[in-house]
Amino acid sequence: MRIPPLYRNSNWQRLFAGMAVGGCISWIIFLFMFGVMQERNSVIMQEQTNKIRELQSDIKIWQDDYKELNEKNEEMLTIQKIKVELTNYEKYDIKDSQSIHTVQDAIQDDLRSLLAKDLATVYKNKEIIEKAIENKIVKINGKKYEFVIREIHYYTTIHIEIELRLAD
Repeated sequence: MRIPPLYRNSNWQRLFAGMAVGGCISWIIFLFMFGVMQERNSVIMQEQTNKIRELQSDIKIWQDDYKELNEKNEEMLTIQKIKVELTNYEKYDIKDSQSIHTVQDAIQDDLRSLLAKDLATVYKNKEIIEKAIENKIVKINGKKYEFVIREIHYYTTIHIEIELRLAD
């Protein structure tokens, strides 16, 4: 068996030559289109990278400003409220809630001058506040009581926990 002598036929030669030339031309067109598309994508990616860097630097600037403002605001905190809590009154059989409430109000009235004061100033004078409370003697149901401070929390609300003790 023999291969037919088609290589001598010029029609077949033109067909194969056209296929080879067409393949090369289409490959060149494909490479050109792919290159243009990749270049466009790399430009877009570079722009996005630059924008991300800018936004990250903006975020850092905003965060620094936010922290600075928070620090300034904390420095300018003022006392808004005073809460007094009386403990261990059950030990002395004081069941009159009116008396307890009156004592708490009296202490709050004594400390009312601290309202709207700077938190740092109030904290610096904490010994004076403690002595003012502890030196106070109150008469409840015919007995004299003095106060002992157990806890004081200083923030926009001053929370004071006080114990009763019989005065000598």
